[in-house]
Amino acid sequence: MTRGGAGHLPGVGGSRRHLGREALRGGGRGGRIGGGLDAGAQKRELLRGLREKRRAEEERRAEGERRAEGERGRASG
Repeated sequence: MTRGGAGHLPGVGGSRRHLGREALRGGGRGGRIGGGLDAGAQKRELLRGLREKRRAEEERRAEGERRAEGERGRASG
């Protein structure tokens, strides 16, 4: 049995890449020094923004309900 081809499994074998100076120093991802945000950091930032937006909407809704209750109280009293 030979090892050539490795059964066409993904991630097995492949060509090697000789790293240049830029890649060795962290370049090539986002063009920033250090590579910019990784996928996990981007996801955390997106989720943080969504949470803030949801919290602001809930506060607006609660304020509207408080205002409506106050108007009902004035109308009946």
